[in-house]
Amino acid sequence: MSYEIKVNDEVSEIKILKRDGNFVEIAVDDRVYKADIVEVEKGVYSIIIDGTSFNIELSESGLKKYEVNTLYNSFDIEVIDPETKYMNSRKGSEDDDANFISTPMPGKVVKILVKEGEIAKKGETAIIVSAMKMESEYKLVNDKRIKQIMVKEGDNIDGHQHLILLEDIEE
Repeated sequence: MSYEIKVNDEVSEIKILKRDGNFVEIAVDDRVYKADIVEVEKGVYSIIIDGTSFNIELSESGLKKYEVNTLYNSFDIEVIDPETKYMNSRKGSEDDDANFISTPMPGKVVKILVKEGEIAKKGETAIIVSAMKMESEYKLVNDKRIKQIMVKEGDNIDGHQHLILLEDIEE
């Protein structure tokens, strides 16, 4: 099992190599650690690594975001799993100046809700795509004219493939 963990502004790759009860072998980037981890009460953990004991308190501060407190320090941590990567890449595809609607992940076109030549309003769903066992609605960020629909319902699509060409509305 592999994740990325963002601690403050630094990102590290975390791999769980082996797990046996409380004993865990993990790789943080290229370093391997053997740890004994016990949750002593809800959100409070005792961790022993190489004979050194650490006590941490973990509290949620958002979706897959945590505040971690040790005796002397506090850290903001975000778990970046495949779902989080997908959702973050979706945010980047919803750019105000976009003249295309595209999806960051390969998937399948479920439904097209606009027609070529029509003006679609800000917030209106233009297309629904299924990717990673999730259906995602792609909405317009601004009022736009639908210039060209480049796919059909049922089409399998590649990541970053242009699905719908948009054009600004002349006023």
